[in-house]
Amino acid sequence: MILIAGTVDVNPEQRDAAIEAARLLMEETRSQAGCVDYVWCADPTNAARIYVYERWDDQESLAAHLNGPYYKAMLKTIGDHEVRGIDVSKFRCDLSEPVYDPEGKPRADFFTA
Repeated sequence: MILIAGTVDVNPEQRDAAIEAARLLMEETRSQAGCVDYVWCADPTNAARIYVYERWDDQESLAAHLNGPYYKAMLKTIGDHEVRGIDVSKFRCDLSEPVYDPEGKPRADFFTA
């Protein structure tokens, strides 16, 4: 599993328009093989900030996306809204488990074998 997470800051007067312009693009990207999640969303406390969250099954799926038309369209879409800063990283996840244990207690530690 690969996660993409981070922020993109744009002109605050254009943030909502950028997210709306990306609505169809988000839907189309989610149709790609290996895409589990793909979303841009507004930070409710920072008028310029867009959060980026993506989840991909594997490196091959992400590579196909980065070389495909939806990624190129995303670059153009966000570029049309005065990008002021980008901080986006990818994470390879080799272990995943629920936050809540079988008794419903939230756990920060990894408790499954």
